[in-house]
Amino acid sequence: MPDTPGSDGLTVGQVSARLGVTVRALHHWDEIGLARPSLRTAAGYRLYTAGDLERLHRVVVYRETGLGLDGIRAVLDDPTVDVPGALRAQRAQVAERIDRLQRLGAGLDRMIDAHERGLLLTAEQQVAVFGPRWNPDWPARARRRYGDTTQWLQYAERSASRGPGEWRAVADAVTGLDRALGDAMDAGVAPGSPEANRLVERHREVFASYFPLTRRMQVCLGRMYEADPEFAAHYDGVRTGLATWFRRIVDASARAHGIDPDTATWQ
Repeated sequence: MPDTPGSDGLTVGQVSARLGVTVRALHHWDEIGLARPSLRTAAGYRLYTAGDLERLHRVVVYRETGLGLDGIRAVLDDPTVDVPGALRAQRAQVAERIDRLQRLGAGLDRMIDAHERGLLLTAEQQVAVFGPRWNPDWPARARRRYGDTTQWLQYAERSASRGPGEWRAVADAVTGLDRALGDAMDAGVAPGSPEANRLVERHREVFASYFPLTRRMQVCLGRMYEADPEFAAHYDGVRTGLATWFRRIVDASARAHGIDPDTATWQ
């Protein structure tokens, strides 16, 4: 069979190779009447003429613009169709998709940065939001320590959508909670009391700004706040002994929910 369509025409396989279109697509276009071969051999094989090949080329061109098959049929066969208008409408849809993909790409970049950095704030922004005692090295240290955990992934997902304003709201909520804890300890609020339990629940709600916190995980945090020098210094900076008092109210609340603080694990 020659490689140029003459009186004998081209087979489906030859047209597929020439135009870069699958045989399956050619068969489908034949079945729906969009681009049918004009000839058949005595054995029933389809053969495409030069005119058929020209129509197929136009189908491929319009398909590359994103037009659907019905739109292509109208452009090729309906003399009343405003072809430039149809192409302009398709161009507008392409522009919308490009804009959507660009926004998606920007979102993915932020998500990648959040997974790798934790906070998407400069060192100056971090200090402005969290106060002069904040150490901008803490997010990197946290990633090295917790970067392979589910909680770090949850934290990064939240961080990716936050700017300085959103983080300031989180910081204000934490500061308000610290103040309420200190005031309650000064007032002699007893572990296990309704007021203490409300503060434990408030802590879990505030902490959800970072990642969901179960009661068992909260018990583990209470231990860490008391044992870790940096956390203990923070809470004792609010009120002397606050880290230990906070651990006690968390433990009491956990017992009320059937959890043994001595055996609780991070789950």
